[in-house]
Amino acid sequence: MTRLYHYEFSRLTQAIFHYRGLILLLSVFITLFLGYRAAFVEPDTRLERLIPATHEYVLTGREFMREDRSTGGSFIRVAVASKTGSVFDYQYLNTLQQISDEISLLDGVDTAGLKSLWSPSMLWFAITPEGYSSGPVIDNSQFADTPESRAQIRVNTLRAGIVGSYVSNDFTASIIDFQVLPANPRTRQALDYNAFADELERVRSKYQSDDLQIHIIGDVKKVADLVDGFEQIALFFLAAALITLVLLFKYSRCLKSTLVPLGCSLVAVVWQLGILNLLGYGLGVFSVLVPFLVFAIAVSHGVQVINGVAHEAAKGRSRIAAAKVTFHLLHRAGLLALLSDGIGFATLFVIDIGAIKDLAMVASVGVALVIISNLLLLPIVMSYVGVTQGCIDHAQYKLEERSSLWEGLALFADPNIARRTLVVVALLIAGGVYLSQDLKIGDLDKGAPELRADSRYNLDNNFITDNFSVSTDLITIFAGTPDEACESYKVVDLVDRLGWALQNTPGVQSVSSPAVTAKINRYLGNEGNLRLMALPRDERVLTRAMSKIGIVTTDDGGQCNQQRLHIELADHKQSTLLAVTDTVHQFAAEHDDADVWFRLGDGNAAYEAATNEVIEKAQNQILIYVYSVVALMCLLMFRSFRAVICILVPLALTSLLCQALMAQLGIGIKVATLPVIALGVGIGVDYGIYIYSRLDSYLKLGHSMRIAYLETLKTTGKAVSFTGMTLAVGVATWIFSPIKFQADMGVLLTFMFLLNMIGALTLLPALAGLLLRQASQTAGAPSSADQDGDKPVLADAQIAATEPPATGHTKTLAG
Repeated sequence: MTRLYHYEFSRLTQAIFHYRGLILLLSVFITLFLGYRAAFVEPDTRLERLIPATHEYVLTGREFMREDRSTGGSFIRVAVASKTGSVFDYQYLNTLQQISDEISLLDGVDTAGLKSLWSPSMLWFAITPEGYSSGPVIDNSQFADTPESRAQIRVNTLRAGIVGSYVSNDFTASIIDFQVLPANPRTRQALDYNAFADELERVRSKYQSDDLQIHIIGDVKKVADLVDGFEQIALFFLAAALITLVLLFKYSRCLKSTLVPLGCSLVAVVWQLGILNLLGYGLGVFSVLVPFLVFAIAVSHGVQVINGVAHEAAKGRSRIAAAKVTFHLLHRAGLLALLSDGIGFATLFVIDIGAIKDLAMVASVGVALVIISNLLLLPIVMSYVGVTQGCIDHAQYKLEERSSLWEGLALFADPNIARRTLVVVALLIAGGVYLSQDLKIGDLDKGAPELRADSRYNLDNNFITDNFSVSTDLITIFAGTPDEACESYKVVDLVDRLGWALQNTPGVQSVSSPAVTAKINRYLGNEGNLRLMALPRDERVLTRAMSKIGIVTTDDGGQCNQQRLHIELADHKQSTLLAVTDTVHQFAAEHDDADVWFRLGDGNAAYEAATNEVIEKAQNQILIYVYSVVALMCLLMFRSFRAVICILVPLALTSLLCQALMAQLGIGIKVATLPVIALGVGIGVDYGIYIYSRLDSYLKLGHSMRIAYLETLKTTGKAVSFTGMTLAVGVATWIFSPIKFQADMGVLLTFMFLLNMIGALTLLPALAGLLLRQASQTAGAPSSADQDGDKPVLADAQIAATEPPATGHTKTLAG
């Protein structure tokens, strides 16, 4: 006769199921309200969220650029390329003028700073028999469809020295560039970058033809292209949900056991989006992926609940009794796992980058809601709907089935196999340490590494960098001085010397500064005498040479108190950025005084360097915080350092091997990939907690390690293997995303989900088999059959009679 136990439930369990109807009704109303609010969640495309707001470089840029935004990351370059002629053709120049005029009228364009061949500020300089002369590259009064006019424009272009910068090296394309203002000057509201990018695309589609191609690059356009990919992210979410639906039905053989956990998981996502809207948050470029991860976490815990309800129903319990016992047995382990997830994600708040803080907020809110939707609401719903007889029969069959897979995995708890496993782990650790030495910080690809190499943006970027001698990676260096001291010989000479040092730094493509311009002015103003292409020590002469540069001041009084060096880099790899920043820091350390001081500041490459510094400092911090939190939570629940070691070592091995994989695949640690470590650990710890909790319960009943682990595998282990495979398959769909960082996250999360699952099923019992061996021998007197492993499976009646109690509660025998 199968013996069943009556559980002495906690007050929490009794209260929840006493008021289950009220909780369910309240959940319905909350879902409707938050579902309505979720419909108003919008993408957050603020560029400042992608950089460390309080980093020295960013603060310096804001301080020195208060009055002028002529440089910086939010710029746009539009290349207009002729497929049939040159930039000096009359029809091309007419079209270029129309494009330039139309762009200049767009809301958000700094019209005064827009430059093209038609701009009045695009001047040529020359020494003629009459003396020093200059003028616009294209003179409207003389522009005509004649060979003479085209020839004059060509001469003016060469005199202006803009070949390679504004005119392509083969004279088939020219560039329009301009600054994007942070606010719409007409509405005074923050500029909608997506709408602005749509306007640029409208201009492109209007003028592009078989004879004319238009290429657009810039951070604003890059972010807008990422947001355009959000719709495809939704498609991948749908694909993952369908895959999970099919696999869950195959696992449970019950439609109710399939739809209810999926429905509760979707409820968690709806609540998450609705609460984010109430808190004033949008979905950022990177946090847009988090709702899927929340869905995955919810499904993972939902499978444990469904698995428990099915097994309790197979023992003859009613729907409400099965749900109540399942909640009683799982809520502590589930709460521990989810709290570890949430606090682990919250550690990302220490990183001073807005996009990562947004991701931490979205993930933490989502995990907190999973506690309600899948640990509380799901058992309540199952207490009403129950499971079908087919699900019960399938669960009973799987419980009694003799599986070579489970029996094979149970061998990992054997001390001899465990020692061999640890030898393999030691080899994996050594290999991981060796292979991860090449792991880099920052972006490793040219262009926009967040997008695919064959994306429209990167193809445009390749065209511009291949046909022009310009770079899209810019840094501005500021030389600060007291008021009215920026034109002194000492300051200008030091600026020149720093420019020379940077020009000879690996990775620097070009350097422009007031010192260089002053020397050119001296050269042009003295009939092209090369001997006078130098800085004069007489400051009155130097002031005249500097007068044509247009020094920008930082106060309303027009005080001259800074100079700027503009640097173009060959790429934005960390090695290049470090070479430049080290050069500037070393120069500043040697020459900073009361008269002049040098600071890194504005420019997209400067912000990239700042981001890399924050990421490099934070990567180890995050690992320490995440593992400390997980270790503390496990210690509080299991009150055993052995348990902490058993659960954390598989996670640590996965983190190390993930870093080795990143190094081999050429994926750097950056804003998009750093959170993966915390996300992988946070989700992976669930496997270990559930398995160890059930294993520990069987050990306390006196079973040998192998038999205890075998029974753990047939219940919790089966659910863990299912969720690990399901989550990995769902995330693997991201690999095909057109957004590169999503594809990278798909590769890394798939790897971590699978390896965490394998580690929990193999390494955890191996560690437990060695560390808990003495405890398992003294906890009870197992039979000789248990000790020698001849007893392969516990009968169902025995399983019921040895039902593991929840920690901290007692139970009494009945029947």
